[in-house]
Amino acid sequence: MVKLLRIDRRLIHGQIAFAWTAYLDVNCILVANDDAAGDDIRMATLRLAKPQNTKLIIKSIDDSIAAFKSGKTDKYKIMIVVENVDDACRLAKEIDDIKVVNLGNVKAHDDSKPYKGNRSINLTNDDQVKLNELLDMGKTVEIRMVPNDGIKYFKMDI
Repeated sequence: MVKLLRIDRRLIHGQIAFAWTAYLDVNCILVANDDAAGDDIRMATLRLAKPQNTKLIIKSIDDSIAAFKSGKTDKYKIMIVVENVDDACRLAKEIDDIKVVNLGNVKAHDDSKPYKGNRSINLTNDDQVKLNELLDMGKTVEIRMVPNDGIKYFKMDI
């Protein structure tokens, strides 16, 4: 069961390892990231940051989708962490079990701008279109850095 899909450019860090895993009561974190899945040093660093008693899986986007479709993930309560909107949208469109997409920390790019003044959430027009597609599919897109923050919901802004 997917409890949350979070977009966070930092992947695993203190907020994920402590606040989110406890709040969501997950027993598995899936880092879905093509670059991390192919980089032994990055994988080792992510493993050091994971909380105790929580399984960590690091897979490419395609391998993550395949794992869900095969049923291998059915026994876990999972939080998925991705680095960007593109990866989140690919997963959310392919995996029905994903109901909530959390915008936590989206990296700034030359063609992005802070979403409604939030400097931690930087979106391009294309990002906003993709997130709106998820809304049209019935997915919830929320903005929340930590579980104790009030939930703000994404709304089309282009």
